[in-house]
Amino acid sequence: MTPLLTVDRLVMRFGGITAIDGLSLEVPRGAITAIIGPNGAGKTTLFNCITGFYRPSAGRILLHEDDGSERDLTRLKGHRIAREARIVRTFQNIRLFGGMTVLENLLVAQHHALAQASRFALAGLLHTPGYRRAEREALEFARRWLAELGLTAVADTPAGALPYGTQRRVEIARALCARPRLLCLDEPAAGLNPRESAELNVLLTALRDEHGLTLLFIEHDMSVVMNVSDHVVVMNFGRKIAEGPPEAMRRDPEVIRAYLGEEDEEAADA
Repeated sequence: MTPLLTVDRLVMRFGGITAIDGLSLEVPRGAITAIIGPNGAGKTTLFNCITGFYRPSAGRILLHEDDGSERDLTRLKGHRIAREARIVRTFQNIRLFGGMTVLENLLVAQHHALAQASRFALAGLLHTPGYRRAEREALEFARRWLAELGLTAVADTPAGALPYGTQRRVEIARALCARPRLLCLDEPAAGLNPRESAELNVLLTALRDEHGLTLLFIEHDMSVVMNVSDHVVVMNFGRKIAEGPPEAMRRDPEVIRAYLGEEDEEAADA
């Protein structure tokens, strides 16, 4: 599989603490890649570097364009990564606009296109034909994803009034409305019950298989990781300790040690 994204010898330091230490990995195009590891392994820090929330101390993050060129995301200002590179993320803690309806949350994700169509207010105030067309297209696009994710019935409900599992789906739908080429999900199964986790599995595989999306996600729920991932990268103490197919990672001694710890020699001898 050809890579969409390459992380090359990435380093992220916070004062005297090295959160990511010379990390290199590839995110295959059109596949689902899981990032796993113990708490404090540097997984969310990696996401923050990829999506522009942090500027790395060293290394490169290369986006491979369709024409064969490369773009180093570390040279882009953070706010331009979602808009220009179309790398979009969700967060471990849900960050919806609770007082807005579900539909309004999805329209917010399209604010840049609407702002351009409104000529940053004037055309919107005059309600020109061009702005009306852009507004109609944004509504249609939002409703498409509402239907795809089974959210049409709650489109006019304030997002903050929805059950937790439904809010997770709304957050993913909002990210999809930003038209990502790489969708980064930070613990999408966190807080979900077994039924909701199974539904998440179906959704993620559909995004890959039916929409051709590339997905990168952090997850502790191994049932999700093993069921949907094409490729798994295991981190510990800011470094990559293993990578490969899900089944191989389940059996890898380094992965087992990272999660369970070294066996005590005295206990082993007993």
